[in-house]
Amino acid sequence: MLEVLNVKRGEKKQVELGVLGGKSKLPVTIIAGKEEGETLLITSGIHCTEYTGIQAAIELAQNIIPEQIKGTVILIHPVNQSGFEICNNSSVVPEDNKNLNRVFPGNKNGSAAEQLADFIVNHLYSLTDYYIDMHGGDIQEDLSPYVYYVTVTKDSVKDKAQQMAKRVNVNYMVGSKVGSYGAYNYAGSLGIPAILIERGCKGVWNHEEVELYQEDIKNVMRYLGILEDNKKEVSFESTELEQVHELCANNTGCWYPGKKAGESFKKGELAGEIKDYFGNVIEQIYFETDGIILYQTCSLCVGKNKEIIVYGEKNG
Repeated sequence: MLEVLNVKRGEKKQVELGVLGGKSKLPVTIIAGKEEGETLLITSGIHCTEYTGIQAAIELAQNIIPEQIKGTVILIHPVNQSGFEICNNSSVVPEDNKNLNRVFPGNKNGSAAEQLADFIVNHLYSLTDYYIDMHGGDIQEDLSPYVYYVTVTKDSVKDKAQQMAKRVNVNYMVGSKVGSYGAYNYAGSLGIPAILIERGCKGVWNHEEVELYQEDIKNVMRYLGILEDNKKEVSFESTELEQVHELCANNTGCWYPGKKAGESFKKGELAGEIKDYFGNVIEQIYFETDGIILYQTCSLCVGKNKEIIVYGEKNG
C-alpha cells in the first residue's frame, strides 16, 4: 500500500494530487507509522465552507507524527478546493454546481463532482480500513454537534462504526439508513466502518471548536489502535436518534425560526414562520413528530422547496 502512495514507513508526506485531468488538486497528508497496521482515511471540506473541520484537519496533519502512528493515516484538507477558494456558500463543486456529498460513487467520465467522487472511491477507498468524514454547519446553518455512523452494511461493519461514533464527544448520534450518494455512506456499503462528524457552523471557526474537533478524531484513532500517544480513549453516552426528518419551505421569503439547534420540541409545535418582504406571515411550519433539531437554516432568506430544518427522533 505504501508503495502506491510513494511513502516509506516512519515518514510523513504532504502532496497535492492532481484530479480532473490536472485542473484541480487534492491537498493530502500521508502519515506512515513505523509499525505496520491498518489505514484510516480522514476527509474534510467535501462541503467547502464547513471551516471548523477543514482547519482541524490541517492542524492534525501538521501535529501528528509518524512515531505516534501504528499503520497509516491519510488526510485530505480540503476535498472541494475550488469551492473553498471562491468562498462558495452553496456547498457545491463550482465547476458543475453539484453537491459532492450526493454523487458517490461518482463517474470517471461524468461532471467535475462525479469525477472527484470516482477518484476518491477508486484511488483511496481501496487503501482504507476505516473512514472519518469531517463536516459541520456551513454559512447559512446553525448546528448542534452530532455524529452519523453507517448501518446499510454488514452487522460487523455497522457495530464497528457505531463504536467509532461513541468515541466522539457530542450529545447526539444517528445511524444512517442511506447506503449511497454520501462519501461515508458509500464507504460503509463497501464494508468500511465509517462515520461523519458534524461540528461548527455559520461559516466561522474558532480555536476552541477546532481543538474539540481534533480531540474527537484523536479519540477515535486511539480506539482503533492507530494513535499511540499515552492517552486513554474515552467512550461517551450520546443520545441515539433515528428517523431523521427534513422540513422544507413552500415559499420564498424571510425565515424566522422558532427554536435553536440542539433544542427539543413536541409534535405540532411551531418550527418557524416565513414572511414576505413587507413582514406579513405567508407560511407557518410545524414539527411533524417529537424530536431534537440537529441543524437549521439561520439565514434570513429561504427559497421555495429548500431544506430549512433537519431533526431526529429519539429511539423508542
